[in-house]
Amino acid sequence: MNLLQKTINSISELDKNYMDKTKKRLDSLFKPTGSLGKLEDICIQLSGIYKNINFDISKKALIAFAADHGVYEEGIAPDPQILTKLQIPNFTKGLNGVGTLATFANVKVIAVDVGINCNEKLEGVLDYKIRKGTSNMTKGPAMTRDEAIKSLEIGIKISQNLIKDGYNILGIGEMGIGNTTATSAIISVFGNFDPIEVTGMGSGLNSKGIFKKANVIKKAIKINNPDKNDAIDVLSKVGGFEIGAMAGVILGASANRVPVVIDGFISYASALIAYNLNKLTKEYMIPSHFSKEIASDKALQLLGLEPMLYMNMRLGEGSGAVLAFNIIESANFMYKNMITREEAVMSIKKSLP
Repeated sequence: MNLLQKTINSISELDKNYMDKTKKRLDSLFKPTGSLGKLEDICIQLSGIYKNINFDISKKALIAFAADHGVYEEGIAPDPQILTKLQIPNFTKGLNGVGTLATFANVKVIAVDVGINCNEKLEGVLDYKIRKGTSNMTKGPAMTRDEAIKSLEIGIKISQNLIKDGYNILGIGEMGIGNTTATSAIISVFGNFDPIEVTGMGSGLNSKGIFKKANVIKKAIKINNPDKNDAIDVLSKVGGFEIGAMAGVILGASANRVPVVIDGFISYASALIAYNLNKLTKEYMIPSHFSKEIASDKALQLLGLEPMLYMNMRLGEGSGAVLAFNIIESANFMYKNMITREEAVMSIKKSLP
């Protein structure tokens, strides 16, 4: 049995017994029942994941995968492809969007090359390159099925290594000029949407560019005919190496009972891949923010997830996931440190003459 199938088979349901115990404690706290909303939901979810009413989420890591896309040659992105290569080293230096936010939140960032169009090894970036970018999906599959599986297994391996090193909550991020095209294609396939319904501006396209991009996606889907009932087929036909690797992290974290914080638009596609490989992965996902990309609502509806942040963000990189770490830690701190009604009454009684 290969690593991918073994991981998929290892994912189990959350422990409802611990979730009930955690809810009981939350309901006993000195506040109106349920008044802290999603903060309480997070604590209940974490207890079911960890199978414990007390959990430590202080050791946090964000894994950002970078890859280029062959469909770039169709003119679907306004930025030069070399930006993928130039930007990814900044993730671990704390110099770009997610890097600076991660420094503030005390999150370790791991940058991984799974398919950047370059020959050299990049400073501070792990080299797991499958090849120098996917193929142009308007002319055939973006990658072979074996490459799709390899991208998933890279994500699984890296998540497993981090978990062995003591990291108890993971996030996912990415970098790849053109990857909104692959993401829109994946959402289009899984949701049976017309590409124009799920195609947005990406890194800055105008309305003419968006229409062209939608037609490129439509052409790729028609030529490749991806099977929505086979997530690996969808990934291989119209996906990206970084999308597959992020999906692998979701699978690896779920199999090891570790929560994974998903980021924005590109990570929604990864979540859809993981979810369609094993529906139980959804229980281990914590959605961070609602991306401003046009298809975000459709992707999240397919997943049945509701993000916690609405910040008009569409940067990607893992920026939303890192912001969400702060909220998750706040939820845990509240859960551990707020007094119960009983403790409040006892405190009042002690203060009486």
